[in-house]
Amino acid sequence: MSRLFSSFARDTRGAAAAEMALVLPFLMVLMFGGMEAGHFYWTEHKVLKAVRDGARFAARQNFSAYTCSTVDETTRAKVSLLTRTGQLDAANDTDQYRKVPGWADGTGASASLLQVSVACNTATTGGIYISQTGGAPVVTVSAVVPYPSLFAGLGIINSSAYLKATARSAVAGI
Repeated sequence: MSRLFSSFARDTRGAAAAEMALVLPFLMVLMFGGMEAGHFYWTEHKVLKAVRDGARFAARQNFSAYTCSTVDETTRAKVSLLTRTGQLDAANDTDQYRKVPGWADGTGASASLLQVSVACNTATTGGIYISQTGGAPVVTVSAVVPYPSLFAGLGIINSSAYLKATARSAVAGI
């Protein structure tokens, strides 16, 4: 009996397979988690860049599109479209052209939110803003976008995660 136990204890033929079976789940989680983290940061960068582009575009619109509290609806629609798709052609406002899949216009049941607002900086009243009552209009573009997870079904990241971004720019007119 001791001879059988001794030979069994020295047998290492299945050691590599047993070690691999123990380590493989950890390696898979590490690999898929790294891919998900990379995708999250890349998507976050796209949302940040889109919001900055929207704010820059809004800043280049005519002063007549803004008062100290409101944005002209046509301008708001253009800024929203450009922020979501990077284009001004409304025909391209489909999921395949959007910078982040699932980034809707915020109407209906969509959890997306894209706001374009304006406020006046009363400290700046000279230069190109001399004719603006209330000072320099400053446009703020804010977005809340649902994160389209690569592996939501695996439970690596919460499927209700959102990306948020805000950018401001002073209106310089055209």
